[in-house]
Amino acid sequence: MNLMMLSGDSSVAQGRDGAFYQMLRRFSAYWDRIDILCPRAPGAAERTVHGNVHVHPSPWHRAAQPLFIHQKGRALMKEREYALITSHDFGFFYNGVGAAWLSRASGVPYVSEIHHVEGYPRAVTRRERVYRALAIPYIRWAKRRAAAFRAVNTVEVPELLRRLGVPEEKILVLPSLYIDFDLFRRMPDVAKEYDGVFVGRLAPNKGVFTILNALALVRQTHPSIRFALRGRGALEPAVRARIATLGLQNNVTLLTEPVPPDEIARFYNSARMLVCASTAEGGPRVTVEAMACGIPVISTPVGMMRELITDGATGLLFRWGEAELAAKMRLLLDDAALRARLGEAGRQSVQEFEADRVIERYARGYHDLIARLRAG
Repeated sequence: MNLMMLSGDSSVAQGRDGAFYQMLRRFSAYWDRIDILCPRAPGAAERTVHGNVHVHPSPWHRAAQPLFIHQKGRALMKEREYALITSHDFGFFYNGVGAAWLSRASGVPYVSEIHHVEGYPRAVTRRERVYRALAIPYIRWAKRRAAAFRAVNTVEVPELLRRLGVPEEKILVLPSLYIDFDLFRRMPDVAKEYDGVFVGRLAPNKGVFTILNALALVRQTHPSIRFALRGRGALEPAVRARIATLGLQNNVTLLTEPVPPDEIARFYNSARMLVCASTAEGGPRVTVEAMACGIPVISTPVGMMRELITDGATGLLFRWGEAELAAKMRLLLDDAALRARLGEAGRQSVQEFEADRVIERYARGYHDLIARLRAG
């Protein structure tokens, strides 16, 4: 069977070997051919990878993506049959509009993949409020056109879909998060350099300022606390300024240089805890990677965290408040036995995300959907 994917990720078209490229390496084994239509990007070009994955970047601005999808998709469909169209839908939902247009013209069913809704459950910027508002009419519009919706977590997105009237039979839960357990594992030989760490983009939805404000509270009782932020992004100057304003220069290290995955795994192992203060996420991946390393995690209840973390059993949850986060951090700092118990319980809770198993489930889920649609 042939699959057409409408993706917002142009990294493969740019020749980059990242998470999308590695996912396709496994995923491609379940299809005769995959054609990926993606937005234009610097250095993007038509490419073939893994033998049967063909990537087609648009030559036009993203606003014209629905037109590109319709024209390029129709041209490809004249050359061969496709069993399914999948559409990675977010933001202004260019892919979803193009998918519906192409599906109607060709008769090929499409699946709307909603990994998460930007600004949901909490919006902290005007952009996030706009995107969250756009998601509601899009889902209501697409529920009559899409053959199914794919959610990558079992609680957050399915709850939203049901609330907006998507029938239960149209909701497919197929996780996208997978872990290489040969890479992300316990490393007993790595010394504990930091009391806590954050890993992620320095972006509004990551809650970095919540973490820094909580650290200022924790320092009142733990003046020598050592914390590291690893990431870069548009908020870097503001983050540096907040560190200085709070007087945390001796407590917080900001690491902005990119490092390979094996160094990230060692970085997790160098910490006594990982903190995630995000307001909206699909995963988040970093929490699961840290849990795979046996590092206890404190997180907001975003994305998959409500599924994976039972507060006090497999990790700690907090509801975005800096005082609550500070209290949870102190709890872990003062109790080595609790850190060890939560770290091991968290590690056990993420074993289902072994890469081959997750990607096989993803592919088989679509094979089953195709069979069901063909059977009527």
